[in-house]
Formats: sequence, structure tokens, C-alpha cells
Amino acid sequence: MFDWLEMSAADLGRGIGNGSIDPVALTQAFLGAIDSHDARDRIFSAVTHDRALAEAEAAAERARAGHRLSLLDGVPISWKDLFDSAGVATEAGSKLLEGRVPTRDAEVLANATALGLVCLGKTHMSELAFSGLGLNPMTATPPCVNDPKAVPGGSSSGAAASVAFGLSAVGVGSDTGGSVRIPSAWNDLVGLKTTEGRVSAKGVVPLCEKFDTVGPLCRTVEDAALMLAVLEGGQAADLRGATLKGMRFAVLETGAMDDVREAPLAGFTQAVDRLEAMGTKVERIAAPEVARALALSGPLFTAEAYGTWRDVIESQPDLMFDQVLERFRSGAGFDGPTYVSAWQELESLRATWHARVAGFDAVLLPTSPILPPDAERLMQDQDYYVTENLLALRNTRIGNLMGVCGMSLPTGVPSCGLMMLGAPMAEERLLRVAAAAETALRA
Repeated sequence: MFDWLEMSAADLGRGIGNGSIDPVALTQAFLGAIDSHDARDRIFSAVTHDRALAEAEAAAERARAGHRLSLLDGVPISWKDLFDSAGVATEAGSKLLEGRVPTRDAEVLANATALGLVCLGKTHMSELAFSGLGLNPMTATPPCVNDPKAVPGGSSSGAAASVAFGLSAVGVGSDTGGSVRIPSAWNDLVGLKTTEGRVSAKGVVPLCEKFDTVGPLCRTVEDAALMLAVLEGGQAADLRGATLKGMRFAVLETGAMDDVREAPLAGFTQAVDRLEAMGTKVERIAAPEVARALALSGPLFTAEAYGTWRDVIESQPDLMFDQVLERFRSGAGFDGPTYVSAWQELESLRATWHARVAGFDAVLLPTSPILPPDAERLMQDQDYYVTENLLALRNTRIGNLMGVCGMSLPTGVPSCGLMMLGAPMAEERLLRVAAAAETALRA
């Protein structure tokens, strides 16, 4: 039974479909694992036992009647604590929102429920989603699966931990500058960053609405494809026959390869070598527009984040972790004309980027230049915190700035991910590319 906790969501769904797995027993196994786990309260902000069991019982009845709603009908998953859930606190990892209880589910949670997925509860996250480290001394810092002293990556920290520790089949998170891909990489998971605007953000606590995206953290590319369909209420990408034959990849050298540390570089190099060994063509490219776009991050991200949260933050700033508070407040230094001109320039840079990479199946780069940092040192050393936070998010932020979809895949080197960037709204194509790459990387 407890092998269920290590299975992919797709395999669990197939087991429910063929009658070898009972959704109620499956949900009870996950709930039991959650409640007995030493880090339960560091990973989950709320465990919704009653809802989960009621949804599992309904899934079991549908399975017996042969009327399942989707392949994942009856599969238990977790939700980052910025997705509204009716009657359950949704506080976005912040004391500022303590006691906030929505009256209805976020649209993506409603979509998942309509397709039969089981809601296990809500997972901890970085404060208001504004850190890539996953350190949150105000609520909880989940553990990293590869290093008990390290942070797990953020801001979808608990989402990653829930899957990595076998407490959920999938975690649903959000990605504004890397918040799905960083914790996925650091916990050896598959993470999908969707294109902004593709998946509904209705009922999702915002950070920067022009960059906010919703995506899954899971065990396999197949699970990512299935979850994208669930979140949208649509059809999953067909991954059958996905092959690397004839594929052409670009390795981005501008910005992305600077200061990459030993282990992430080794994982990335090994992964690229495996792809080349499978017959792909790999070219190294420079893209000056990337360096310029990264330089615009201040006005683009922090100005919008502070504009969104200024009044709430300044009403009780003492309720915030000082490092996150300082990052928000840095947005106050940009005026309206600077923000507008930054967006105008970014749109031009995006056009240059899309033209440059149009002939490639994906652009490759290390998901993160660093390994997960030590949590205690982050609390004690301000310079270390700033350096590690900015480096953690640098590579992933390129995908958000360029407005594309992206994925992080495990490389086989612990806490080191391979990132693949696709084209805007081309998730199905990217998923097929990633499925073929996953096979090569796991060989």
C-alpha cells in the first residue's frame, strides 16, 4: 500500500481505473502519512481531512460505476496556500493575511474538483510568494528532501516538499519568477511553468499579476501534462511517440551560465551530454536581450509587487520577515514612467528573443545556478541571504521575462535541474520535448 505514496499520479489513476487501487484507501494512506510525518506542520498549513475523504468516497463510487471523470479521478493532491479554498484559511504564507477564509474555491481548484481530484490540503510557502528560497520564519519553512539543513526552494516550498516526501501525488503551485521550477529542481521533481494568462489565476492571491502563473510540481512529465489539462479543464497533451530524434536545442550562455556552481554545472553538463548522445543537435547561443531584460527586473517585478501590497504591508510591517519586507519596499524607488518604459522595452526584447530561438525545440540552461542554501545561515547572514536569493531566481526569471513556458527536469544530480524554455502558449510542444528528454535523462 505504501508504495502508492511513491507512484506517479498517472499510475495511481490507472490503478484506480483498473480496480487495483481504492480511492478511499489511497486517500487514507496519504492522510495517514501526512499526520504521522515529523515535518507535517512545516509542510502543510492545513490538512482538509473531511473534504479529502468525502471526495475520495465520491471517486470510489464513480470508479465502481464505471463513470470516472478523468484519468486522475480519485488521486490526492496538495495546493499552495495562495489558492482560495472555501471555508479554509488561505493566507499566502503571511501573518498579514492571518484569518483570511475565502467563501469559494479558486477556479483551478474548482476545475480539479470537477474532474475528481482529491484535495488533501494547503501547503506552506514563502511570504506573499516573494522569495525563491522557501525560507519563512513567520509561518514555517518546509524541509528540502536532499538536505535537512537546507531550504527547499520557493515560493512553492511546501508544494514541493509534499510530493518529495511522499505526502501528495502532485503539488499545485505558482511561478512568478521561478517559484515552481526552483523547488522542483531542489527536490528532484518535474515542474511546469505555464505561460502567463494560459491557466486561470482567478481566486489566486497575486504577487505580480503580469508575471504570475499557475503550474504543477510532480514526479513525471506525464503528470505535468495531465495536471495542465486538469487545471484548465481541457485535454492533456498526447505524449505518445515523443522522441529526441531530429531535435535542435540551444544552450543559453548570456547570463545563465555566469557563476553556476560546481554541482549544478555538473548536472547540467551531464544532462546536455545525454541529450547529444541521443542524436540531438545542441548549439550555444548568446542573447544580449536577456542581459538587458534581467536588468529591468527591479521596476518590472518589485514595483508591481509593492504597488499591489503597499497598503497592506505598511499597515503592519512588523508582521513581515525583514528580508521580504525590504524586497517589497525596494519597489517604491521606481516611478510610473520608469515602470511603463521598462515594459515597453521588455516587449521589444521579447520580440528579439522569440525571433532568435524560433528554430529551436527548446532553450536549455541550469534551473538554478546554486544548490539549496543553509537555512540557519540565511537567517544570520544578510549578505548571504541577498546573494543566494538573487542567484536562485536568476535563470528561472529569464522565462518569466520572456513570457514563455518552461519546465525543470531532474538531472540525476541531487537538487540540480535542467530547465527547458519553450515558446509562449506552446506547452503541449514543450511537454512532448520534455517527455523525450526525461526518457534520456532517466536511462
